[in-house]
Amino acid sequence: MIKIKKYIVLFFLIMGLQHSFGQKYKFKTSGFSVLEKTEKGKWGKWSDLDLVNILVTLDTDKNRIVVYSQIIQLFEIIDYQPIEENDSDIVYSFTCKDNEGLNCTVSIITRKKQDNRKQLYINYEDRIIVYNIFNM
Repeated sequence: MIKIKKYIVLFFLIMGLQHSFGQKYKFKTSGFSVLEKTEKGKWGKWSDLDLVNILVTLDTDKNRIVVYSQIIQLFEIIDYQPIEENDSDIVYSFTCKDNEGLNCTVSIITRKKQDNRKQLYINYEDRIIVYNIFNM
């Protein structure tokens, strides 16, 4: 009987550890803006903030980030970059490939001095897309 209890406890410990490594984070957006490079290669101006309410997921089991916009944006995580933190921000960055095969960096930034407001940045060579996000 004691052996059976040990095996049951061991089984649940192993199952619990398997589920604790990968996680799925869900966010909702409240708005987005775009910044593009001009023909001369300089950054232009941010577009006006458009209000949007869409789902964003970060799935560390599947190594992907999905933005469920009208056209779904899928980002395969190639590398998890080190966390950067300073007095005003905490930055989680990921080296990614989008669903068209383009390289980009996706960052989730927490603005510590702005009531921990979160933003999702999608950085390409020629454009940056920013979403204001909040935890679900």
